[in-house]
Amino acid sequence: MVSRGRVVITAAFVGLGLGMLGLVYFASLDNPQLEKAQLDLVNVRLLENNSIEKRATLELTFLITNPSEKTITISNINYELFVNGKDVGNGQYSTEDIAMPGRAGVYAGKSVEIPSKFSLVYTDQIANEYSMITNGDQVSYKVKGVISVESAWSIVEKPFESMLG
Repeated sequence: MVSRGRVVITAAFVGLGLGMLGLVYFASLDNPQLEKAQLDLVNVRLLENNSIEKRATLELTFLITNPSEKTITISNINYELFVNGKDVGNGQYSTEDIAMPGRAGVYAGKSVEIPSKFSLVYTDQIANEYSMITNGDQVSYKVKGVISVESAWSIVEKPFESMLG
């Protein structure tokens, strides 16, 4: 014979499990809206050139467009930067250490520019590209990576690729 207490406890755990599954399902309803976010590289400028240490600091400006009906935030952008088709390194924009209410929101149907600093370090493999950038010559840029798009309930990591010049 099964005691009444055991039935109540089992029913409570089943109810808790179903409730958790319901929350996961509810949170995933935002995912198609989050997938609509777009990232474009709109500007790259040289901020600093340290010729002694052979380092340059670039500022990349990303335009985040939100064509969905949900307000989103961007917690992370991990990317590779290519100059004239050559990989010159990896960069990151992150607001993961800032609570969601403190991050800049990208409202429905709007766009926001996000700046990201990139440290370009001279190596023999990218000597030509480094020289062209620090001399102000015309170059083409490409970024490729993953953007983390969040709503109040969900997060989506979306691959992206964008070119400039």
